[in-house]
Amino acid sequence: MRVLRRPGLRTRVTAGFALAAMVVSVAMTLLSYQLTERFLLQERERSAVRATYFDAGIVRAGLAGDHPDIVGVLQTLDTGVKRRAVINRNGVWYSRVADPGAKSAVPTSLIRLVGQGSAGVQRVRTANGPAMVIGVPLDESTAFYIVDSMQELDLSLQVLGFSLTLAALVTTAVAAGLGWYAARYVVRPLARVTEAASQIAAGDFGTRLDPAAEPDLERLTTSFNHMVDQLSQRMQRDRRFAADVSHELRSPLQTLAAAASVLARHQPDMAPRPAAAAGLVADEVARFEALVTDLLELARSDQAPQRAPVDLADLARQVCRDQNTAPEVVTVQAGADPVWQVDRRRFHQVLANLVENARHHGGGVVAVRIGHDRGGCFVEVDDDGPGVNQADRDAIFDRFVRGRTAGARGDNDGTGLGLALVAQHVSAHGGAVSVTDRPGGGARFRIVLPGEGS
Repeated sequence: MRVLRRPGLRTRVTAGFALAAMVVSVAMTLLSYQLTERFLLQERERSAVRATYFDAGIVRAGLAGDHPDIVGVLQTLDTGVKRRAVINRNGVWYSRVADPGAKSAVPTSLIRLVGQGSAGVQRVRTANGPAMVIGVPLDESTAFYIVDSMQELDLSLQVLGFSLTLAALVTTAVAAGLGWYAARYVVRPLARVTEAASQIAAGDFGTRLDPAAEPDLERLTTSFNHMVDQLSQRMQRDRRFAADVSHELRSPLQTLAAAASVLARHQPDMAPRPAAAAGLVADEVARFEALVTDLLELARSDQAPQRAPVDLADLARQVCRDQNTAPEVVTVQAGADPVWQVDRRRFHQVLANLVENARHHGGGVVAVRIGHDRGGCFVEVDDDGPGVNQADRDAIFDRFVRGRTAGARGDNDGTGLGLALVAQHVSAHGGAVSVTDRPGGGARFRIVLPGEGS
């Protein structure tokens, strides 16, 4: 089941500003439109009713005779092109010109109301658009109606609605922009904290935050700096302890190594059992010396790397020659630059540990490739062993940890710190190391540094 990623703080702040502005804008738009529409319709109705009563007075006067010319009376009215006048007299409809649409525009409910002796107004929609029909009773048998077109008012309301909607959209967009800017301003101190944390993770323990830069975050910056101070002191104590212990162990180790060397020289003259014991002592002393050397290296590995241009291909060939491995296994991807900005001493140990790991536990090195891809620059070391168990691929880079297939991959004489040193040195350069299966069998250790090996 795929877990949806929660939006970031900047996105949430921007969305909050935009949503709030949209809600307020929509509410103001609807309220403004309704109030304006109501006002315009009321004013238009008042003016239409006044004009209709004025025309009704003229028609009433024109119909006062015995045989009035009803059509002629209607033609005397100044109704313009937007107003149409009709008369219903004794059930017969009259208009200025042949205009059946005017009669059909008068709703039945209004005819019934006017027939009862009451004037009325009703809004209708005709074939020509919206209109307002005003009916005025003239006598018991005669009713006067005006069909007043409202197309112009309807168009004005449409323009008003479009303008208000556009204003709401612009307001929402502006609010989103303000929200993005505000979020950026708010997140900026957190970005500085993130950058400082990244620098500390890279080994620069002198990084600190300025409490005066953001007074509102003074407590956060002070706590952060205090945490870094405590962490730095703790790591210095740990490094100093490891270095002191390793240094103190060197003197007795040198004595043991000298004694083991003497025993080794006299081993041919010993009986089989003492000779075997002397050999075991010599091997364990050598392993102990390697362990102390690795501990000293780990104690120094948290320091920032001393970067300089290094031809990694030449360095890898040198490492292979030192460990009796054919330098021809080293290849450089076409178009890739083998010169990286790295700490030469540390990367020498990285390559040496990987080659030694492949030689002792992986059946030997079959390829060392240097190249680059979208992830950055990479070094791959392939061996011909049984590979690394899927469950061990993360833990294998921890200290004093070897995979469950160590016995299958070779002997058990390692210190358990070689791959931990590889991970430590690569991490100090801002990179990452991983292990996968090699196509065709074996393990593939891959080191990736971001950018151009810098």
